[in-house]
Amino acid sequence: MNGVVNFIFESGISLSLLALIYLILLRKETFFRMNRFFLLVSVFFSVVLPFLRLPVYNPQAVMLSEITVTPYQNLLESVTIYGQGFSGAVENAVTSSQLLVGGYLLGTTVFLLLFVIRILRVVWLIGRSEVFPMDGYRLVVLREAASPFSFLRYVFVQKDFRQVAGYERMIRHELEHVRQGHSLDVLLLELLLVFQWFNPFIWMLKRAICENHEFLADRAVLSSGIRPGEYKELLLTQFVGRQLFIANHFNYSLIKKRIKMMSKIKSPKIAGVKYLPGVLIALALVIAFACEQKKSETIAETSPREVKILFRGDTLRVVGSPEDLLKVDKLLSSEYLSISTDSLTAGVLQISEKARETSLAPGEEVYFIVEQMPEFPGGELALRKTIAQSIKYPVVAQENGIQGKVYVSFVVAKDGRVMNAKIARGVDPSLDSEALRVVNNLPRWIPGKQKGEAVAVSYTVPINFVLQ
Repeated sequence: MNGVVNFIFESGISLSLLALIYLILLRKETFFRMNRFFLLVSVFFSVVLPFLRLPVYNPQAVMLSEITVTPYQNLLESVTIYGQGFSGAVENAVTSSQLLVGGYLLGTTVFLLLFVIRILRVVWLIGRSEVFPMDGYRLVVLREAASPFSFLRYVFVQKDFRQVAGYERMIRHELEHVRQGHSLDVLLLELLLVFQWFNPFIWMLKRAICENHEFLADRAVLSSGIRPGEYKELLLTQFVGRQLFIANHFNYSLIKKRIKMMSKIKSPKIAGVKYLPGVLIALALVIAFACEQKKSETIAETSPREVKILFRGDTLRVVGSPEDLLKVDKLLSSEYLSISTDSLTAGVLQISEKARETSLAPGEEVYFIVEQMPEFPGGELALRKTIAQSIKYPVVAQENGIQGKVYVSFVVAKDGRVMNAKIARGVDPSLDSEALRVVNNLPRWIPGKQKGEAVAVSYTVPINFVLQ
Protein backbone atom coordinates (compact mmCIF):
# COMPACT_ATOMS: atom_id res chain seq x y z
CA MET A 1 0.00 0.00 0.00
CA ASN A 2 2.83 2.41 0.83
CA GLY A 3 4.19 2.02 -2.69
CA VAL A 4 0.81 2.98 -4.16
CA VAL A 5 0.57 6.04 -1.91
CA ASN A 6 4.10 7.06 -2.88
CA PHE A 7 3.18 6.77 -6.58
CA ILE A 8 -0.01 8.81 -6.18
CA PHE A 9 1.70 11.47 -4.08
CA GLU A 10 4.83 12.00 -6.17
CA SER A 11 3.14 11.71 -9.57
CA GLY A 12 0.41 14.09 -8.36
CA ILE A 13 2.93 16.70 -7.25
CA SER A 14 4.78 16.41 -10.57
CA LEU A 15 1.60 16.65 -12.66
CA SER A 16 0.42 19.68 -10.70
CA LEU A 17 3.67 21.65 -11.06
CA LEU A 18 4.15 20.87 -14.76
CA ALA A 19 0.49 21.62 -15.49
CA LEU A 20 0.92 25.03 -13.82
CA ILE A 21 3.96 25.74 -16.00
CA TYR A 22 1.92 24.95 -19.10
CA LEU A 23 -1.18 26.91 -18.05
CA ILE A 24 0.77 30.01 -17.00
CA LEU A 25 3.53 30.15 -19.64
CA LEU A 26 2.74 27.98 -22.67
CA ARG A 27 -1.00 27.71 -23.19
CA LYS A 28 -1.30 30.89 -25.26
CA GLU A 29 1.73 30.20 -27.46
CA THR A 30 1.31 28.86 -31.00
CA PHE A 31 3.98 26.15 -30.66
CA PHE A 32 1.26 23.52 -30.92
CA ARG A 33 3.51 20.55 -31.68
CA MET A 34 6.01 21.49 -28.99
CA ASN A 35 3.17 22.04 -26.54
CA ARG A 36 1.83 18.56 -27.26
CA PHE A 37 5.31 17.16 -26.73
CA PHE A 38 5.65 19.06 -23.45
CA LEU A 39 2.27 17.82 -22.19
CA LEU A 40 2.92 14.18 -23.08
CA VAL A 41 6.45 14.23 -21.64
CA SER A 42 5.01 15.78 -18.47
CA VAL A 43 2.57 12.90 -18.12
CA PHE A 44 5.21 10.25 -18.88
CA PHE A 45 7.72 11.87 -16.51
CA SER A 46 5.13 12.04 -13.71
CA VAL A 47 4.33 8.35 -14.10
CA VAL A 48 8.01 7.31 -14.11
CA LEU A 49 9.23 9.67 -11.37
CA PRO A 50 8.05 7.58 -8.36
CA PHE A 51 10.08 4.62 -9.67
CA LEU A 52 13.35 6.53 -10.20
CA ARG A 53 16.25 5.71 -7.88
CA LEU A 54 19.51 7.58 -8.26
CA PRO A 55 22.63 5.90 -6.80
CA VAL A 56 24.10 9.25 -5.72
CA TYR A 57 21.91 8.98 -2.60
CA ASN A 58 21.85 5.24 -2.10
CA PRO A 59 19.49 4.22 0.72
CA GLN A 60 22.24 2.10 2.21
CA ALA A 61 24.50 3.72 4.76
CA VAL A 62 26.89 6.43 3.57
CA MET A 63 30.36 6.19 5.05
CA LEU A 64 31.96 9.46 6.11
CA SER A 65 35.70 9.90 6.06
CA GLU A 66 36.20 10.33 9.79
CA ILE A 67 38.53 7.49 10.75
CA THR A 68 41.23 8.51 13.24
CA VAL A 69 43.29 6.81 15.92
CA THR A 70 43.98 8.47 19.27
CA PRO A 71 45.92 7.24 22.30
CA TYR A 72 42.61 6.55 24.02
CA GLN A 73 40.31 4.90 21.51
CA ASN A 74 40.10 3.40 18.04
CA LEU A 75 37.48 5.42 16.15
CA LEU A 76 35.95 3.63 13.20
CA GLU A 77 34.44 5.41 10.20
CA SER A 78 31.03 6.97 10.79
CA VAL A 79 27.98 5.07 9.60
CA THR A 80 25.13 7.31 8.48
CA ILE A 81 21.54 6.06 8.69
CA TYR A 82 18.83 7.98 6.87
CA GLY A 83 15.26 8.23 8.11
CA GLN A 84 12.18 8.58 5.94
CA GLY A 85 11.80 11.78 3.98
CA PHE A 86 8.73 13.92 3.41
CA SER A 87 6.99 11.47 1.07
CA GLY A 88 7.55 8.65 3.55
CA ALA A 89 5.83 10.69 6.25
CA VAL A 90 2.92 11.35 3.88
CA GLU A 91 2.66 7.63 3.10
CA ASN A 92 2.38 6.76 6.78
CA ALA A 93 -0.18 9.50 7.40
CA VAL A 94 -2.39 8.44 4.50
CA THR A 95 -2.24 4.69 5.08
CA SER A 96 -3.07 5.16 8.76
CA SER A 97 -6.43 6.78 7.86
CA GLN A 98 -9.05 4.22 6.84
CA LEU A 99 -11.41 7.02 5.80
CA LEU A 100 -8.89 8.45 3.31
CA VAL A 101 -8.00 5.03 1.92
CA GLY A 102 -11.65 4.01 1.62
CA GLY A 103 -12.65 7.29 -0.05
CA TYR A 104 -9.80 7.07 -2.54
CA LEU A 105 -10.59 3.45 -3.47
CA LEU A 106 -14.27 4.32 -3.92
CA GLY A 107 -13.42 7.22 -6.24
CA THR A 108 -10.95 5.10 -8.20
CA THR A 109 -13.54 2.37 -8.66
CA VAL A 110 -16.17 4.85 -9.88
CA PHE A 111 -13.86 6.49 -12.43
CA LEU A 112 -12.57 3.13 -13.65
CA LEU A 113 -16.14 1.98 -14.25
CA LEU A 114 -16.92 5.22 -16.10
CA PHE A 115 -13.83 4.73 -18.27
CA VAL A 116 -14.87 1.16 -19.15
CA ILE A 117 -18.46 2.27 -19.87
CA ARG A 118 -17.25 4.96 -22.29
CA ILE A 119 -15.08 2.47 -24.15
CA LEU A 120 -17.99 0.02 -24.34
CA ARG A 121 -20.19 2.87 -25.58
CA VAL A 122 -17.86 3.44 -28.53
CA VAL A 123 -17.75 -0.30 -29.26
CA TRP A 124 -21.55 -0.43 -29.09
CA LEU A 125 -21.86 2.47 -31.54
CA ILE A 126 -19.54 0.72 -34.00
CA GLY A 127 -21.47 -2.53 -33.65
CA ARG A 128 -24.90 -1.02 -34.37
CA SER A 129 -23.83 1.35 -37.16
CA GLU A 130 -22.80 1.01 -40.78
CA VAL A 131 -19.00 0.92 -41.14
CA PHE A 132 -17.33 1.76 -44.47
CA PRO A 133 -13.62 1.02 -44.99
CA MET A 134 -11.91 4.12 -46.37
CA ASP A 135 -8.34 5.04 -47.27
CA GLY A 136 -6.50 4.68 -43.94
CA TYR A 137 -9.57 4.84 -41.69
CA ARG A 138 -13.10 3.52 -41.17
CA LEU A 139 -16.17 5.70 -41.54
CA VAL A 140 -18.92 4.92 -39.02
CA VAL A 141 -22.35 6.26 -40.02
CA LEU A 142 -24.49 6.71 -36.92
CA ARG A 143 -28.25 6.29 -36.90
CA GLU A 144 -28.85 9.33 -34.72
CA ALA A 145 -27.89 12.99 -35.19
CA ALA A 146 -24.48 13.79 -33.71
CA SER A 147 -21.56 16.10 -34.21
CA PRO A 148 -18.58 14.36 -35.86
CA PHE A 149 -15.86 12.81 -33.74
CA SER A 150 -13.03 10.30 -34.06
CA PHE A 151 -11.61 7.49 -31.99
CA LEU A 152 -8.47 5.57 -32.91
CA ARG A 153 -8.92 4.88 -36.66
CA TYR A 154 -12.70 5.39 -36.69
CA VAL A 155 -14.46 8.59 -37.80
CA PHE A 156 -18.09 8.89 -36.64
CA VAL A 157 -20.63 10.99 -38.56
CA GLN A 158 -24.42 11.31 -38.65
CA LYS A 159 -26.46 9.50 -41.29
CA ASP A 160 -27.16 12.48 -43.55
CA PHE A 161 -23.71 14.07 -43.20
CA ARG A 162 -23.27 14.47 -46.97
CA GLN A 163 -26.22 16.84 -47.08
CA VAL A 164 -24.41 19.29 -44.80
CA ALA A 165 -22.34 21.95 -46.54
CA GLY A 166 -18.66 21.72 -45.75
CA TYR A 167 -18.64 18.08 -44.69
CA GLU A 168 -15.33 17.57 -46.52
CA ARG A 169 -13.64 19.94 -44.05
CA MET A 170 -15.30 18.11 -41.21
CA ILE A 171 -13.88 14.78 -42.40
CA ARG A 172 -10.46 16.36 -42.97
CA HIS A 173 -10.45 17.73 -39.41
CA GLU A 174 -11.26 14.35 -37.89
CA LEU A 175 -8.74 12.60 -40.12
CA GLU A 176 -6.04 14.83 -38.66
CA HIS A 177 -6.99 13.54 -35.20
CA VAL A 178 -6.65 9.99 -36.58
CA ARG A 179 -3.39 10.65 -38.41
CA GLN A 180 -1.71 12.32 -35.42
CA GLY A 181 -2.85 9.63 -32.96
CA HIS A 182 -4.70 11.99 -30.63
CA SER A 183 -6.92 9.21 -29.27
CA LEU A 184 -3.88 7.58 -27.68
CA ASP A 185 -3.18 10.79 -25.76
CA VAL A 186 -6.79 10.85 -24.57
CA LEU A 187 -6.69 7.21 -23.45
CA LEU A 188 -3.46 7.80 -21.51
CA LEU A 189 -4.98 10.78 -19.70
CA GLU A 190 -8.19 8.87 -18.97
CA LEU A 191 -6.23 6.02 -17.37
CA LEU A 192 -4.12 8.40 -15.31
CA LEU A 193 -7.27 10.24 -14.24
CA VAL A 194 -8.58 6.99 -12.71
CA PHE A 195 -5.76 7.19 -10.13
CA GLN A 196 -5.48 10.98 -9.88
CA TRP A 197 -9.21 11.84 -9.95
CA PHE A 198 -8.92 13.95 -6.78
CA ASN A 199 -6.20 16.17 -8.28
CA PRO A 200 -7.71 19.28 -9.94
CA PHE A 201 -4.61 19.75 -12.07
CA ILE A 202 -5.11 16.44 -13.88
CA TRP A 203 -8.48 17.74 -15.08
CA MET A 204 -6.83 20.96 -16.25
CA LEU A 205 -4.11 18.95 -17.98
CA LYS A 206 -6.67 16.79 -19.75
CA ARG A 207 -8.55 19.83 -21.02
CA ALA A 208 -5.30 21.44 -22.14
CA ILE A 209 -4.38 18.35 -24.18
CA CYS A 210 -7.82 18.27 -25.81
CA GLU A 211 -7.48 21.96 -26.70
CA ASN A 212 -4.07 21.32 -28.16
CA HIS A 213 -5.48 18.51 -30.32
CA GLU A 214 -8.07 20.86 -31.77
CA PHE A 215 -5.46 23.54 -32.48
CA LEU A 216 -3.28 21.01 -34.29
CA ALA A 217 -6.18 19.67 -36.38
CA ASP A 218 -7.37 23.21 -37.23
CA ARG A 219 -3.89 24.23 -38.38
CA ALA A 220 -3.68 21.13 -40.62
CA VAL A 221 -7.06 21.92 -42.21
CA LEU A 222 -6.10 25.56 -42.83
CA SER A 223 -2.81 24.41 -44.37
CA SER A 224 -4.78 22.38 -46.93
CA GLY A 225 -5.96 25.59 -48.58
CA ILE A 226 -9.31 26.46 -47.00
CA ARG A 227 -9.78 30.14 -46.28
CA PRO A 228 -9.69 30.99 -42.54
CA GLY A 229 -12.91 33.01 -42.74
CA GLU A 230 -14.79 30.14 -44.36
CA TYR A 231 -13.52 27.67 -41.79
CA LYS A 232 -14.44 29.93 -38.87
CA GLU A 233 -17.96 30.29 -40.23
CA LEU A 234 -18.17 26.52 -40.58
CA LEU A 235 -17.27 26.09 -36.91
CA LEU A 236 -19.88 28.59 -35.79
CA THR A 237 -22.82 27.42 -37.89
CA GLN A 238 -22.63 23.79 -38.89
CA PHE A 239 -20.80 21.44 -36.59
CA VAL A 240 -21.84 22.21 -33.05
CA GLY A 241 -23.61 19.33 -31.35
CA ARG A 242 -23.32 16.79 -28.57
CA GLN A 243 -20.03 15.11 -27.80
CA LEU A 244 -18.78 11.68 -26.81
CA PHE A 245 -16.58 12.14 -23.77
CA ILE A 246 -13.66 9.92 -24.63
CA ALA A 247 -13.34 10.79 -28.34
CA ASN A 248 -11.92 13.71 -30.28
CA HIS A 249 -14.64 16.01 -31.62
CA PHE A 250 -15.76 19.53 -32.37
CA ASN A 251 -16.56 21.08 -29.01
CA TYR A 252 -18.66 24.22 -28.67
CA SER A 253 -16.84 25.31 -25.51
CA LEU A 254 -13.57 25.30 -27.44
CA ILE A 255 -14.77 27.13 -30.55
CA LYS A 256 -14.01 30.61 -29.23
CA LYS A 257 -10.45 29.61 -28.26
CA ARG A 258 -9.90 27.84 -31.57
CA ILE A 259 -11.00 30.85 -33.60
CA LYS A 260 -8.78 33.09 -31.49
CA MET A 261 -5.79 30.83 -32.07
CA MET A 262 -6.43 30.85 -35.85
CA SER A 263 -6.20 34.64 -35.81
CA LYS A 264 -3.25 34.81 -33.46
CA ILE A 265 0.15 35.87 -34.77
CA LYS A 266 2.70 33.08 -34.54
CA SER A 267 4.77 33.18 -31.37
CA PRO A 268 8.39 34.38 -31.85
CA LYS A 269 11.14 31.80 -31.48
CA ILE A 270 12.45 33.56 -28.37
CA ALA A 271 9.25 32.51 -26.61
CA GLY A 272 10.69 28.99 -26.63
CA VAL A 273 12.63 29.87 -23.48
CA LYS A 274 9.33 29.44 -21.64
CA TYR A 275 9.92 25.69 -21.75
CA LEU A 276 13.00 26.12 -19.55
CA PRO A 277 11.09 26.43 -16.24
CA GLY A 278 9.47 23.07 -17.01
CA VAL A 279 12.90 21.48 -17.41
CA LEU A 280 14.12 23.06 -14.17
CA ILE A 281 11.01 21.87 -12.30
CA ALA A 282 11.57 18.33 -13.59
CA LEU A 283 15.21 18.39 -12.40
CA ALA A 284 14.12 19.69 -8.99
CA LEU A 285 11.55 16.89 -8.70
CA VAL A 286 14.20 14.29 -9.54
CA ILE A 287 16.46 15.67 -6.81
CA ALA A 288 13.62 15.86 -4.31
CA PHE A 289 12.09 12.44 -4.93
CA ALA A 290 14.48 10.21 -6.90
CA CYS A 291 17.37 11.02 -4.55
CA GLU A 292 15.25 10.57 -1.44
CA GLN A 293 15.48 7.34 0.48
CA LYS A 294 12.49 5.16 -0.20
CA LYS A 295 12.42 2.42 2.34
CA SER A 296 11.31 -0.86 0.84
CA GLU A 297 11.85 -4.23 2.38
CA THR A 298 11.20 -7.63 0.85
CA ILE A 299 11.08 -10.52 3.26
CA ALA A 300 11.85 -13.85 1.67
CA GLU A 301 9.80 -16.80 2.81
CA THR A 302 12.28 -19.07 4.52
CA SER A 303 10.01 -21.08 6.80
CA PRO A 304 9.41 -24.66 5.62
CA ARG A 305 5.94 -25.51 4.44
CA GLU A 306 3.41 -26.99 6.85
CA VAL A 307 5.41 -26.02 9.92
CA LYS A 308 3.57 -24.81 13.00
CA ILE A 309 5.23 -22.36 15.40
CA LEU A 310 4.06 -22.31 19.00
CA PHE A 311 5.15 -20.26 22.02
CA ARG A 312 5.39 -21.86 25.43
CA GLY A 313 6.90 -19.69 28.12
CA ASP A 314 10.22 -18.39 26.84
CA THR A 315 10.61 -21.31 24.44
CA LEU A 316 9.66 -21.45 20.77
CA ARG A 317 8.32 -24.86 19.68
CA VAL A 318 8.40 -25.80 15.99
CA VAL A 319 6.14 -28.67 14.91
CA GLY A 320 6.47 -30.32 11.51
CA SER A 321 7.88 -33.22 9.56
CA PRO A 322 11.41 -34.46 10.42
CA GLU A 323 12.66 -33.20 7.04
CA ASP A 324 11.27 -29.73 7.69
CA LEU A 325 12.71 -29.67 11.20
CA LEU A 326 16.17 -30.41 9.86
CA LYS A 327 15.80 -27.37 7.60
CA VAL A 328 14.71 -25.25 10.57
CA ASP A 329 17.61 -26.54 12.64
CA LYS A 330 20.08 -25.61 9.89
CA LEU A 331 18.40 -22.26 9.28
CA LEU A 332 18.38 -21.15 12.91
CA SER A 333 21.67 -22.60 14.07
CA SER A 334 23.42 -19.92 16.09
CA GLU A 335 25.76 -19.58 19.02
CA TYR A 336 23.00 -17.62 20.73
CA LEU A 337 20.21 -20.21 20.24
CA SER A 338 19.82 -23.53 21.99
CA ILE A 339 17.99 -26.04 19.77
CA SER A 340 16.91 -29.34 21.30
CA THR A 341 14.78 -32.21 19.98
CA ASP A 342 11.70 -32.77 22.07
CA SER A 343 10.54 -35.65 19.93
CA LEU A 344 12.02 -35.99 16.49
CA THR A 345 9.66 -38.83 15.60
CA ALA A 346 6.75 -36.57 16.48
CA GLY A 347 8.48 -33.72 14.72
CA VAL A 348 9.05 -31.15 17.47
CA LEU A 349 12.01 -28.80 18.03
CA GLN A 350 12.40 -26.56 21.06
CA ILE A 351 14.39 -23.36 20.56
CA SER A 352 15.51 -21.23 23.48
CA GLU A 353 17.80 -18.21 23.66
CA LYS A 354 21.15 -18.86 25.28
CA ALA A 355 22.40 -16.61 27.97
CA ARG A 356 25.00 -14.36 26.37
CA GLU A 357 27.96 -12.85 28.11
CA THR A 358 28.14 -9.13 27.49
CA SER A 359 30.85 -8.07 29.96
CA LEU A 360 34.51 -8.86 30.39
CA ALA A 361 35.78 -10.65 33.45
CA PRO A 362 36.75 -8.25 36.28
CA GLY A 363 40.36 -7.10 36.03
CA GLU A 364 40.84 -8.20 32.43
CA GLU A 365 43.23 -5.82 30.67
CA VAL A 366 41.88 -3.90 27.67
CA TYR A 367 44.26 -2.56 25.02
CA PHE A 368 43.75 0.40 22.70
CA ILE A 369 46.54 -0.26 20.20
CA VAL A 370 48.08 -3.67 19.65
CA GLU A 371 50.50 -5.22 17.19
CA GLN A 372 47.70 -7.02 15.33
CA MET A 373 44.39 -5.19 15.58
CA PRO A 374 41.10 -7.13 15.64
CA GLU A 375 39.47 -7.64 12.27
CA PHE A 376 35.80 -7.90 11.42
CA PRO A 377 34.99 -10.78 9.01
CA GLY A 378 35.23 -9.23 5.56
CA GLY A 379 37.03 -6.11 6.75
CA GLU A 380 35.97 -2.67 7.93
CA LEU A 381 33.72 -2.04 4.94
CA ALA A 382 31.80 -5.23 5.75
CA LEU A 383 31.45 -4.01 9.36
CA ARG A 384 29.94 -0.73 8.27
CA LYS A 385 27.59 -2.48 5.85
CA THR A 386 26.49 -4.90 8.58
CA ILE A 387 25.66 -2.03 10.93
CA ALA A 388 23.87 -0.09 8.18
CA GLN A 389 21.73 -3.06 7.15
CA SER A 390 20.86 -4.07 10.73
CA ILE A 391 19.93 -0.70 12.17
CA LYS A 392 16.45 0.80 11.98
CA TYR A 393 15.81 4.49 12.40
CA PRO A 394 13.38 4.64 15.38
CA VAL A 395 9.94 5.84 14.28
CA VAL A 396 9.52 7.98 17.40
CA ALA A 397 12.75 9.81 16.57
CA GLN A 398 11.61 10.42 12.99
CA GLU A 399 8.24 11.74 14.11
CA ASN A 400 9.91 14.15 16.54
CA GLY A 401 12.65 15.28 14.15
CA ILE A 402 15.46 13.83 16.28
CA GLN A 403 18.80 13.26 14.58
CA GLY A 404 22.48 13.27 15.48
CA LYS A 405 25.62 11.17 15.90
CA VAL A 406 25.73 8.44 18.54
CA TYR A 407 29.16 7.17 19.64
CA VAL A 408 29.17 3.56 20.83
CA SER A 409 32.28 2.15 22.48
CA PHE A 410 32.84 -1.60 22.80
CA VAL A 411 35.54 -4.18 23.39
CA VAL A 412 36.51 -7.01 21.07
CA ALA A 413 37.30 -9.78 23.57
CA LYS A 414 40.03 -12.44 23.34
CA ASP A 415 37.60 -14.84 21.67
CA GLY A 416 36.36 -12.22 19.18
CA ARG A 417 33.03 -11.49 20.86
CA VAL A 418 31.75 -7.91 21.20
CA MET A 419 31.48 -6.97 24.89
CA ASN A 420 31.16 -3.99 27.22
CA ALA A 421 29.16 -2.01 24.65
CA LYS A 422 28.08 1.37 26.00
CA ILE A 423 27.16 4.85 24.81
CA ALA A 424 30.25 7.06 24.81
CA ARG A 425 28.26 10.07 23.64
CA GLY A 426 24.54 9.92 23.04
CA VAL A 427 21.85 12.00 21.37
CA ASP A 428 18.46 10.67 22.47
CA PRO A 429 17.38 7.49 24.32
CA SER A 430 15.61 6.12 21.23
CA LEU A 431 18.67 6.55 18.98
CA ASP A 432 21.09 5.46 21.72
CA SER A 433 19.26 2.22 22.45
CA GLU A 434 19.00 1.30 18.75
CA ALA A 435 22.70 1.92 18.17
CA LEU A 436 23.56 -0.11 21.27
CA ARG A 437 21.29 -2.97 20.17
CA VAL A 438 23.00 -3.30 16.80
CA VAL A 439 26.53 -3.17 18.21
CA ASN A 440 25.68 -5.75 20.86
CA ASN A 441 24.50 -8.14 18.12
CA LEU A 442 27.60 -7.92 15.95
CA PRO A 443 29.10 -11.32 15.06
CA ARG A 444 32.48 -12.50 16.27
CA TRP A 445 35.63 -10.72 15.13
CA ILE A 446 39.09 -12.10 14.52
CA PRO A 447 40.64 -11.13 17.88
CA GLY A 448 43.56 -8.77 18.20
CA LYS A 449 47.00 -10.00 19.31
CA GLN A 450 49.84 -8.56 21.34
CA LYS A 451 53.14 -10.48 21.35
CA GLY A 452 51.35 -13.42 19.73
CA GLU A 453 48.63 -13.70 22.36
CA ALA A 454 44.94 -12.82 21.90
CA VAL A 455 43.95 -9.72 23.88
CA ALA A 456 40.86 -7.52 24.38
CA VAL A 457 40.87 -4.31 22.32
CA SER A 458 38.63 -1.23 22.67
CA TYR A 459 36.83 0.40 19.73
CA THR A 460 34.34 3.25 19.15
CA VAL A 461 31.95 3.53 16.22
CA PRO A 462 29.97 6.69 15.41
CA ILE A 463 26.48 6.03 14.02
CA ASN A 464 25.03 9.13 12.40
CA PHE A 465 21.22 9.34 12.24
CA VAL A 466 20.09 11.84 9.58
CA LEU A 467 16.57 12.86 8.54
CA GLN A 468 16.29 13.70 4.85
